[in-house]
Amino acid sequence: MEIKPPIPTGRRTFIRQMAASSALLGVGAGGLSGCTSTAAGIADNGAPGFRHGVASGDPLSDRVILWTRITPPHGHTGEMPVHWQMATDPAMQNLIGQGSVVTSAQRDFTVKVDAGGLLPGHVYYYQFAIDGEKSVVGRTKTLARSDVRQVRLAVFSCSNYPAGYFNVYADAARQDDIDAALHIGDYIYEYESTGYACGNAEALGRVSEPRELLLRTDDYRRRYAQYRSDPDLQAVHAAMPFIVVWDDHEFADDTWRDGSVDHKASKYGPFELRKLAAITAYHEWMPIRVPDAATPDKIYRSFDFGGIVSLHMLDTRLIARDQQLMMSSYYDEHKHFDVEKYKQDVCSPRRQMIGREQMAWLEGQVVRSRARWQMLGQQVLMARMEYPTAVVMGECNCTDYSALKKRAKADPSCVNAKQQRWLSGTTLPCYLDSWDGYQADREQVFEMMQKHRKNLVVLAGDTHNAWASDLHDVQGKQVGVEFATASVSSPGMEGAYHDRDPEDVASMMVDLIEPLYYAQTSKRGYMIVTASHDQVRCDWRFVDTVFKHEFTAATERSLRVLPGPGNRRIEECPA
Repeated sequence: MEIKPPIPTGRRTFIRQMAASSALLGVGAGGLSGCTSTAAGIADNGAPGFRHGVASGDPLSDRVILWTRITPPHGHTGEMPVHWQMATDPAMQNLIGQGSVVTSAQRDFTVKVDAGGLLPGHVYYYQFAIDGEKSVVGRTKTLARSDVRQVRLAVFSCSNYPAGYFNVYADAARQDDIDAALHIGDYIYEYESTGYACGNAEALGRVSEPRELLLRTDDYRRRYAQYRSDPDLQAVHAAMPFIVVWDDHEFADDTWRDGSVDHKASKYGPFELRKLAAITAYHEWMPIRVPDAATPDKIYRSFDFGGIVSLHMLDTRLIARDQQLMMSSYYDEHKHFDVEKYKQDVCSPRRQMIGREQMAWLEGQVVRSRARWQMLGQQVLMARMEYPTAVVMGECNCTDYSALKKRAKADPSCVNAKQQRWLSGTTLPCYLDSWDGYQADREQVFEMMQKHRKNLVVLAGDTHNAWASDLHDVQGKQVGVEFATASVSSPGMEGAYHDRDPEDVASMMVDLIEPLYYAQTSKRGYMIVTASHDQVRCDWRFVDTVFKHEFTAATERSLRVLPGPGNRRIEECPA
């Protein structure tokens, strides 16, 4: 469809905004592998008392969080003692730590252990037991303190249970050289069972529970329990430590500091109560270490992988974000769009994405870091994903603009005055839930990285599609790069533009958006990011289906960035 006012700014509409025209409707390294998901052959983990598996997370050089949940006998609400063990071997013979903890209904029978006294850069195995029954054995790894040759991270986003099977997790669980997994948001979705992306849920046996919209603590707990009953998700958690951060759907669509686009206080009650319920369930069910128990909404934190990567996990969603702007509010009664006021507002220094406190914390971490790469693990796109003003204003659709751009490059004399005005015009941000809607904060991050002469790599998710972009400041200076992952299961552009070749859609995006280098708009997948002193390489790995347990997986594109002020831009990997 042509962009016409009002222009929505929610997550689900971003997929359509990024294509924005009715005309749009009308491989790298790493081999192909045929797989069957864990779910195809495993009904549960074989331990009725541990039906949600095990997990580890927030690894440091000397400690790691261990997690499980006890499935209590029906009607049991009292305390339950749980034993845990840690070993250097998967047979759990060479024990190096053990202990007991107590859980109860007060924390939804979840268990967390901050197991310390570990050696840097070592693989460990762990297991839980209750009343003689044992959980599966999990594998985890501590962070290296000294220099290492490389760091490998798996990066996930947007895992929607009713939208399809978690084949992406199944493939990642088979990778044997991942140091840690990053989940950068939308680990669950909060919708009712008839909500977003539920069209195949009944046929797949994946109808959301509870069936109602998530509002109370027990609602969020039940949804996490459903997700964590999935064997593929259990398998990837058991295979590697996770470093996680929330986005909006752990709360509500397009959450900001004091609300959400979907939350109506008159109908659902105060948003603060819903936010507290979601935070409570998140900390119970995720293997995360709370930096400050007194402020559980503050989860930004850093992880140092030897001298290679300082990973800074940011919260761009909850603690400081101002409410999203709406393009529709910049049209007057005559349907004229106030371009100057719009630009002024998206660049306003009063608009905050991560807030002054988190910004100051980030700069402190960056200044102290001696790592080769500063890596931001965060939720939404930081790159400028702006459209030509002529397209945004509906003067020209995406298809025609792209074709015009190609003609002008081949033969400038074939372009008339009106078309030349389109081509030479400015661009406008449309996706205001991303950093495009909070440009002053983005410039402050860029300025920080340049001032301290850092090599910047940003990791993003949120959009359900894969992207790679160069990051430029407002003066156009190259600052770093952004690698954005496709979704685990949430649908991308292929749903909105089903009658157009996905390769054409992706090519169109690269034509229209100047800093955009790569796009994949139709497949589900994840990224494997490999950092060394010499480069950061990103491999985009995709599965061919999320609607069957049998699937193939392949690395379809690989790009890299080199360090140093003369580099810090996306380039192709050598053959």
